[in-house]
Amino acid sequence: MAWAKENGGNNKAAELNYVDRSLDGPSHNFSLMPTPSKHTQYPYVTGSSVLGIKYKDGILLASDTAGCYGSTVRYKSVERLKRIGDNTILGASGEISDFQAITNLLDELITEDWMWDDGNKLGPFEIHNYLNRVMYNRRNKFDPLWNSLVLGGIKKGKKYLGMVSMIGVHFQDNHVATGFGNHLARPIFRDEWKEDMTLEEGVKLLEKCLLVLFYRDRSAINKFQMANVTEGGITITEPFALKVNWELEAFRNPTKGAEGSW
Repeated sequence: MAWAKENGGNNKAAELNYVDRSLDGPSHNFSLMPTPSKHTQYPYVTGSSVLGIKYKDGILLASDTAGCYGSTVRYKSVERLKRIGDNTILGASGEISDFQAITNLLDELITEDWMWDDGNKLGPFEIHNYLNRVMYNRRNKFDPLWNSLVLGGIKKGKKYLGMVSMIGVHFQDNHVATGFGNHLARPIFRDEWKEDMTLEEGVKLLEKCLLVLFYRDRSAINKFQMANVTEGGITITEPFALKVNWELEAFRNPTKGAEGSW
């Protein structure tokens, strides 16, 4: 072969010379096309449910502090409630790194708004609309931010509570939930939520739902945070635990009455 003769019959050198040659001729180097980066097109470290309700004087949000790597509760101190500006709180289920990217965008938005120095501040309604556009835009690029977001706040006496899904579906309601909370907490909200609830009643209702989620959701842990938004400002509690009872009949004999069970 010609390439072997060029290298004086040295098979090893000839082989290297052949490999280095371009498919298009001697003037081009052969190389593989680089693949695009795909960092979080599938979630890795995720958070579970976020709950939100309106009450008489403001908004309450609650979540646990678990960060799950697949089915393993890998991190137990991931705070998923974030203060946005002076009157808005944001909570997120889903990919933690995507939530961090979203909070970075919101920090830039709040800073830019502050720099205008026009006496007006972005409220929960404006921030919710901004998040709708961000999530829908990323969905249209087939590179979604893998989160479900709950946003609550109060501005000029008007309470606001809404959510946004990872594909930009959004709505407002008196009570919202993400993840398993949609199935396990919202039925309790529908039965027990009242528009004129006091702060104590709202906290008690959220604690009841958090306890149900801890019992039934394998991704939940008994370490929670709660956020309260009123006209006076925002308060986010330190992580706390709830008293549990594993002596209930359903836990002691979970297969009772189930025919053919093990």
